Amino acid sequence: MRPERAALKGGLIVSVQAPEGSPMRHPDVIAAMAEASLAQGAIGVRLESPDHIGAVRLRCPGALIVGLWKRPFPDSPVYITPGWEEIRAVWAAGADVIALDATARPRPNGQQLADLIRRCRDDLGAPLMADVDSVANGLRAAELGCAWVGTTLYGYTEATAALRPPGLELLAPLRAGLPDTVSLICEGGIASAPGALTALRAGADAVVVGTAITGVDLQVAAYVKALAG
Repeated sequence: MRPERAALKGGLIVSVQAPEGSPMRHPDVIAAMAEASLAQGAIGVRLESPDHIGAVRLRCPGALIVGLWKRPFPDSPVYITPGWEEIRAVWAAGADVIALDATARPRPNGQQLADLIRRCRDDLGAPLMADVDSVANGLRAAELGCAWVGTTLYGYTEATAALRPPGLELLAPLRAGLPDTVSLICEGGIASAPGALTALRAGADAVVVGTAITGVDLQVAAYVKALAG
């Protein structure tokens, strides 16, 4: 399933992820958190790795799943679904939408964003969510064929390292420049319900919230650090 823009309007997508080494990273735990999120009204979940996508698809057959796979490579800073192998694996695991880095940075092994998007369309028929860091990159991703554009990488690339998410300033110009059929998602740095509402009012169709809801490891560590003074 892939809801059209109108169906996403005002919705919450929960990013259900856990860092390497955490007991929360077990597929059964991820699937339980995803099910709990959906039961409370989330319109979808964003999941990392084929194992987690498959576990949630099995437990929640009707869920809207935005899938990705984080894989670092020595020759590139791009790690969110960086290449064709990762794209195929995410799709085969059961994702409805594939999220990938759609910045202008060089990809591993010389792969090109335009070629990957074309192959997704022609070979898989898979809709894509472009994780971007700027208005220009978001508009380019939509022109190349991405169905969703998200502010996910604002503040996380070399060009935006001095900026702090959420990328609210990207929303109005992106909405003005994107086709009406392309969904605009605010992701990254949303830490509260009022913050999510601010993103919607700024032009986002839906919001993705992760750490503030499912980031047990980071949330506990932050509390412990604060209490230690």
